[in-house]
Amino acid sequence: MLLSLAQWLQALSPEFGYFRVFQYLTFRAVMAAVTALLIGLAAGPYVISRLRALKIGQPIRGYGMETHLQKSGTPTMGGVLILLCIAISTLLWVDLSNRFVWIVLLVTLGFGAIGWVDDWRKVVRKDPEGMPSGEKYFWQSMIGLLAALYLVFSISENSNLRVLELFFNWVASGFDVDLPPKAGLLLPFIKEVSYPLGVLGFVVLTYLVIVGSSNAVNLTDGLDGLAIMPVVMVGSALGVFAYVTGSAVYSKYLFFPHIPGSGELLVFCAAMAGAGLAFLWFNTHPAQVFMGDVGALALGAALGTIAVIVRQEIVLAIMGGIFVVEALSVMLQVSYFKYTKKRFGEGRRLLKMAPLHHHFEKNGWKETQVVVRFWIITMLLCLVGLSTLKLR
Repeated sequence: MLLSLAQWLQALSPEFGYFRVFQYLTFRAVMAAVTALLIGLAAGPYVISRLRALKIGQPIRGYGMETHLQKSGTPTMGGVLILLCIAISTLLWVDLSNRFVWIVLLVTLGFGAIGWVDDWRKVVRKDPEGMPSGEKYFWQSMIGLLAALYLVFSISENSNLRVLELFFNWVASGFDVDLPPKAGLLLPFIKEVSYPLGVLGFVVLTYLVIVGSSNAVNLTDGLDGLAIMPVVMVGSALGVFAYVTGSAVYSKYLFFPHIPGSGELLVFCAAMAGAGLAFLWFNTHPAQVFMGDVGALALGAALGTIAVIVRQEIVLAIMGGIFVVEALSVMLQVSYFKYTKKRFGEGRRLLKMAPLHHHFEKNGWKETQVVVRFWIITMLLCLVGLSTLKLR
């Protein structure tokens, strides 16, 4: 919005030439982060007070950690604050004609709406089940598949009109259209290697990345500040990849696919980082507010969608290793319990408690130790992921 205003003022009079600074992507990214941070810090106390007034308190599972019982009643659904900061800051500083920003924003808000309904049913209607898992996955799948169908063609073309034409050509050809190499699966640390996925393969991979990362972040959100800081770090690193793939010069120099328009995602990533840091101000131990599903599902989906656009799905799995391990710990725990119960008549556990962060708590780690150590691991993994920019 501000970019359009600046361009209009420049066209109006040469005296407004200093507004050219708004054309610089890096400037708008920095300002987006600052704007989201300031909005979050200013609006945070009001949002928390409103959540308290509405008695939107976090229920604590009776079979959970005993040390967490004191958190009962802490306001949840604080992810609304994060999404508002991201949306306002992004719309202020981004190029509104950019199609990639809109698809990421729509996916983020769509998954946020799913999380909002789930949280609302749990804490307001006092329904312990919230949104049934089948219903939740149905809506996640719908948004994920629609995003995948759009992205499979938008990455190949430079305009929505050409995307529509390519879609109709795909249908008319009997669902058989060759995609360019930049739509293939890129391997990190290897130069110019792209495995062709085809339309179906791309859609399936995109669906798994978006829905999987959304639920992985949601499972990680179990301790004060545990999920939000890795989201900030991984999102910031993905912003660097977006800047590179969006630049014809840097992408050619670093042997990355050039995806016109993807550079604008740097503004979104910066806004997400600023909003995340603002939320961390209130979410750090002892937390004044929890993000809830409305924040966790949305942020995870945002990371997955950005990773697909910049063609860094594998790098996302590396940098978001904490999210991956947390999700795997739950899957393995549940699968092993069901297997042993069927075979031996009694369910057994691989971990003392899942997700993984609770296992470490059961082993005597303090909550703050688990959180900070997971942050450090994520920082290391993000550096490994960023190293793929040059080590190819």
